[in-house]
Amino acid sequence: MQKINDFKQGIIGINNAVNQEMYNKSLDWQKIDIIGNKIIILALNRRISVLKHVDRKDTFATKLMDLALLNEFKVRFKKHFEEKFQLKIRTILKDYDPINQLAGIIIITVQPIKEFLE
Repeated sequence: MQKINDFKQGIIGINNAVNQEMYNKSLDWQKIDIIGNKIIILALNRRISVLKHVDRKDTFATKLMDLALLNEFKVRFKKHFEEKFQLKIRTILKDYDPINQLAGIIIITVQPIKEFLE
């Protein structure tokens, strides 16, 4: 059980570090669940509130900026994760709800987590 908790703490650290790099802000909270080769993260992320000012005048520009931020996050997260754990990621799916400031991430690894940790 300790291995899985250490693994989750490592993921929390990576997620906070990437958010700090990109937004100069850590996450308020995050919860991690692991199922097979899937890591599911839900987090409260009070990121760029300035985008709501742009959104009032240009929704399309805000959506493009949000998409660019999501893609950059995934690139950085994958790099940090694979370097730290030496576990390959198949894909990262991420979305952000700006109204509730919740981020959802599904990380799909090549190898099942339980098998990796043994």
